[in-house]
Amino acid sequence: ALPEKKMVFKGLVTTKEEVNNLKLTPLIRYPLPGGSALITFEEEEVAQRIIEMKEHLVELSFGEESEQCRVRVQAAPVDVLLPSSLEIGLTRSTRSILVSDLPSLEVPEEALLDKLELFFSKTKNGGGEVESREFLDDSGHVVLTFTHDGVAEPLIARGRIPVTIGKGQHDLKISPRMNAAISNLQFQPSRCPRTVLLSGIPDVLGEEHMRDALEIHFQRSSRGGGEVDALDYIPQGRLGVAVFTQD
Repeated sequence: ALPEKKMVFKGLVTTKEEVNNLKLTPLIRYPLPGGSALITFEEEEVAQRIIEMKEHLVELSFGEESEQCRVRVQAAPVDVLLPSSLEIGLTRSTRSILVSDLPSLEVPEEALLDKLELFFSKTKNGGGEVESREFLDDSGHVVLTFTHDGVAEPLIARGRIPVTIGKGQHDLKISPRMNAAISNLQFQPSRCPRTVLLSGIPDVLGEEHMRDALEIHFQRSSRGGGEVDALDYIPQGRLGVAVFTQD
């Protein structure tokens, strides 16, 4: 039988359905070959109309006498792969600890790591030889990995350990280090509703002039276009990467 103990819960209550939910924010990198452009319209209907027309004659002007010419470009939809299912496996490290609740001191990162390594490498403090240390920029925590097994668990069981840093003593929190690895990732195709891929663009104008000419052409309603939200052009002989985020 377990002894009775009064406890106070101060966590966040969620429904059962929300426990295993994971929100993903897509950040898709789409390669762009030379002689192509991506154009995003403000309205989905405009993009679909441009795609259905397939080929477009774009008027260009160049030279001192503003000579006119036309180039034929092809319009196609932009299809990307988005994650539809994701499974992550968590394992608890047997030789690492997570040190948190670090003080906000004007101490260089390396100096802080040195002090933590020095403290936790001493057996009188319950530690052992430190194999590696890592400062996590996103959380401000520190991961210490020991050379041998059996050192991390007693430190984690203590929960908090007073450590002298700078001119004061600070109560640091010791937690287990969890390692995550993707065990299953599935994708599904998705079409960008407002973006069109233009290809077959010849290298007859400078980059800025070609970009302006394309935008002028495709924003005219008389040619099936509409208001342009964004446009990027990659000249021939170069490669580009477009980044798509959630709309």
